[in-house]
Amino acid sequence: MTLKYLIKGGYPVQQATQKYYKRDFWIKENLNYAQPHFRLEKSARIVNKIARGRELDLLDVGCGPATLMHLLPKNVHYYGIDLAIHNPAPNLVQMDFLETPIKFGDKQFDIVLAQGVFEYIGSHQSKKFSEIRRLLKSDGKFILSYVNFGHRKRDIYKVYNNVQSLGDFRRSLERTFHIDKIFPTSHHWRHEEPRRGFMKTIHMHMNMNVPFLSPLFAIEYFFICS
Repeated sequence: MTLKYLIKGGYPVQQATQKYYKRDFWIKENLNYAQPHFRLEKSARIVNKIARGRELDLLDVGCGPATLMHLLPKNVHYYGIDLAIHNPAPNLVQMDFLETPIKFGDKQFDIVLAQGVFEYIGSHQSKKFSEIRRLLKSDGKFILSYVNFGHRKRDIYKVYNNVQSLGDFRRSLERTFHIDKIFPTSHHWRHEEPRRGFMKTIHMHMNMNVPFLSPLFAIEYFFICS
């Protein structure tokens, strides 16, 4: 089966792979995220803004080495699940959440975060949205990121198995959640997050869509849902 879609303008984009990578891959790949990177730091800012000092429970889906835990204040109680947990702990559970439902015991959460996850979900996307919906408290928030595959210099990572247009992804998400806000993680003429201090500072505080420019230059998008 050939997996492809047409982005606006009619340019065909093909999936990088149809394979689902397992623990032996992710236990090594996750080490690339042991140090805080731009998107992770920005997601921590978003969480803190939502929390506003309140005591909250947060589930980090695809937490990797749980780097986000060290960026959050003590009022945000952190829990994480991942296919490859490096340092087991009571608040970290190793599970293949493509093979089993996304959950953490019987807990429900004020915030569920999934950043850098859905590009690897393949055909399980709608099912995983529904599972996360059930994990959220009635007034909870779901925060997720998704790569802008419409970028003018798009770079499709070789292990992505869920490549689609932003519009298609958004429509799928809206079948399960109400999207409160959507905005780019950052903008760049190359398909990469800012690395220099000055540019990182600017984009860290910029949570807005720029007409005509964002579809071409946004690196990824954050979605805040309820």
